[in-house]
Amino acid sequence: MLDNEKIALLTADIKKKRELQHINDGFVKEQLLAYLRQEHKLFRLLQENCNPKSKSYSIVIKQVRARLRKAYGLFRDNPAKRLELMEKLLAAPAAAQKKLVDEILSTHASAKERLPVYNTLYKKIFAVTGKPRVILDLGCGINPFSFPYMGLKKCAYLAYDINEEEINILNQYFSLLRRKIPYFEGRAAAADIQQMPKIPPADICFLFKMTDVLDKNKGHKATEEMLKRIPARHIVVSFATKTMSGKKMTAPRRNWMQRLGKRLGYEYTILEFENELFYVVKKG
Repeated sequence: MLDNEKIALLTADIKKKRELQHINDGFVKEQLLAYLRQEHKLFRLLQENCNPKSKSYSIVIKQVRARLRKAYGLFRDNPAKRLELMEKLLAAPAAAQKKLVDEILSTHASAKERLPVYNTLYKKIFAVTGKPRVILDLGCGINPFSFPYMGLKKCAYLAYDINEEEINILNQYFSLLRRKIPYFEGRAAAADIQQMPKIPPADICFLFKMTDVLDKNKGHKATEEMLKRIPARHIVVSFATKTMSGKKMTAPRRNWMQRLGKRLGYEYTILEFENELFYVVKKG
């Protein structure tokens, strides 16, 4: 294995690209080490000579950046605009805040798609699960900004994502919500959810569009293990119903998800929307 100094050097160089700067270091290291476990020759070359000017070093940097973009960068559209809107939100009077929250949600591709259905979506989810007192949102992106659509007055919201910049914005937003809603508590933290030693318990967990990130096109074992690890009675797992080019998928339902639920003894309810399919899973 590479020593800590070499890993730190590679991690820092990988993150020199602007769009990758705010990704949690632990997640970058995990992707780096996973790549090197597959590329034995490059691993040996780096062990012998971890020189930033070498061809092998450049290949590793390029390939790990590509992995990160694929795993992370699909839905983070406009972080600069998001920061600008957050500054406006913090200074805005209460009457203007709802519009700004919607504008912030519109800076993220998946959240923007959900904007027309957020209100209906949460009503349908909570009709199955009951109103939660504790929400866990794994790989949250900026989905917690949709909290006003949930219609909850007494709630704790725990959010985790690898993007430290987004986590900072979420904590600012949670502080704003605490001033408005007396019985609201919110906390966001940067973490690679697969590396978390302990996942906090909750009434419901959102796992929106995360299975591809977890499984990395290698079956569905990682998703299965995550579902078993999450200490929540209900888990909401979502999937896109369109390809990245916008074409409707011929078979948007994930039969593997249904087989997995049956094997584990989990019940599930399917909620279908134009752009996204939701499995509301009940863990016994």
